[in-house]
Amino acid sequence: MAEPANGGNSGSNNSQGQPPKELSMEVRLLLAFLLMGAVMFVTPYLPFFKTTPPPPGTTAPETSAGTPGGQPPQPGQAPEATQPPAPAETAPAAQSGTASASATKQESLPNLILDTDVYRISFSNQGGTVRSWLLKAKDAKGRLQYKGNDGKPLDLVNPSAVPPCPPGAPCVEAPFSLYFPGQQPGAKVNSTYYTQTADPDGLGVSYLFSDGHTTVRKSFRFEKNSYLSQVSTEVTVDGKPIPHMIQWRGGFGDFTIATPADKTLYFDVTANSLKDKTASNAKSGPLTAVGNFSFAGLSDTYFAAVFLPEDSSTTQFVTFADSVRTPAEEKPQPFAGAAISDDTNHFELFVGPKDVDLLKSINPKLEQVVDFGWISILAKPLFLLVNWFNDRAIHNFGWSIVVVTIAINCILLPLKFTNMKSMRKMQALKPQIDLINAKYKNIKMTDPRAGEKNQEVMDLYKKNGVNPMGGCFPMLLQLPFFFAFYRVFTVSVEMRGAPWLWVTDLSQPEDFTIAGVAIRFLPIIMIASQFFMQKMTPQANTDPNQQKMMMFMPLIFGYMFYRFPSGLVLYYLTSNLVQIAQQWFFNRTETAIEAARSVESPKKKNGRK
Repeated sequence: MAEPANGGNSGSNNSQGQPPKELSMEVRLLLAFLLMGAVMFVTPYLPFFKTTPPPPGTTAPETSAGTPGGQPPQPGQAPEATQPPAPAETAPAAQSGTASASATKQESLPNLILDTDVYRISFSNQGGTVRSWLLKAKDAKGRLQYKGNDGKPLDLVNPSAVPPCPPGAPCVEAPFSLYFPGQQPGAKVNSTYYTQTADPDGLGVSYLFSDGHTTVRKSFRFEKNSYLSQVSTEVTVDGKPIPHMIQWRGGFGDFTIATPADKTLYFDVTANSLKDKTASNAKSGPLTAVGNFSFAGLSDTYFAAVFLPEDSSTTQFVTFADSVRTPAEEKPQPFAGAAISDDTNHFELFVGPKDVDLLKSINPKLEQVVDFGWISILAKPLFLLVNWFNDRAIHNFGWSIVVVTIAINCILLPLKFTNMKSMRKMQALKPQIDLINAKYKNIKMTDPRAGEKNQEVMDLYKKNGVNPMGGCFPMLLQLPFFFAFYRVFTVSVEMRGAPWLWVTDLSQPEDFTIAGVAIRFLPIIMIASQFFMQKMTPQANTDPNQQKMMMFMPLIFGYMFYRFPSGLVLYYLTSNLVQIAQQWFFNRTETAIEAARSVESPKKKNGRK
């Protein structure tokens, strides 16, 4: 068929006076293919065809990206045969053929399991991300060092929050996915499939994705027996690098317990201080911090995952609030998430226990992730002392606690002897106190004579050099050490899982079961020792109500300590036993006899009067 209208517009044909020729089928097919290629090439650059990227902080749908349209068939996926997409890096893809040739093949691969002496990590080529990070280090006796409450190797990734998530459960992107605070790539780089290349020695893996416009490279490198590794990322769009951050979402740490306590943290070199944030701080939106950071990352009570920049360049750090489930709790809870970047996005990475010696060997500042709290001035020296005895002499944290507790009580013995003398005097003054109580019998607290009674008692104490608060002194003396030891047992990973005799974990309450009944022997023994010590201590109080209250004190303490870490109960029990021995020794010394005699003479004079 001739097309006179269109053919008449051809200047060359008209000048020759020849009618337009009908196009052959081959020419038409060639023109059709050229037109299709042009449409396929131009379409991605048209604004109304571009994919709208998700807003910052939202999770991209976890869908599998297919092979890009127009991509020619690729050979089999052999990691060693995979070549970097040089055309996509060196220049913008100006031709459709170049764009197709530079794209990598996208297919789902089985998770890559990478084993070291301390880790067992599962990598997925969907997003080039981590799906589990198990701690598998063993102690000198070949026992697993860090286990969850289920008795299995501890996974520091929340398995209920990362793909594949249970139906209907909230889901976030897996650790080491990418976060783009500014320009968004056209490709869904966190859900598409990457080519995967494992290092020959089994201690590293690299990931590559390219669709001809967006190119992403990730690499992970580990050591055989170290908690330090290397991670780097690179993202370019049409050969130009775009800012991006490495993220770890959905919380971090021990998810086998009901209430994990995770947070983000970073050490600001300029301010010389450690800053931390929780999910509640980011409930209104992501929080961004920018500065010169020695390290930044995530931690829970006993473990940390921190990125260490390789130079002093400016680091950007973001804290997220993710509401997700855990294996121990079906109801979604808020957990912290983090993202980090610097000028190169090449970091050293520490993932492991908050062991003080280990952290100090990596970076002196890193030691501060072990938070001894407001009483660190006492808690940290106590921990270091117990840890020294465990490492150098006794090789058991329980017995180390016993030795350190005995040493503390011996150091405080001179102060305690002064208090014991005062208590002995109060006991000797009891008859005179009884006379004063009889003199003011049946008066009410509001009666003006009640003040006269108290004044007479205080004058008597003052005359004989007695401290009326002496009975509270031993308890007050123990309080700082009590709080310090409590902090040690709740933040020191060294105590986590440490056994002593029948106790399996000094950082937790006793878990001893007989015939299906849970029995905690340490608190029971502590109550008995408290009663015995109370009987041995001189009592000067004659108020029946106060005496009854004092009799209930051991039971009240036992109720409190029943839920405390076993190591803390062991410390208090040891203190009671040492004080019993000290009181027994004092009661048989000449000092105790002289203290009682020193108030006998005034008593006789008052009797004559």
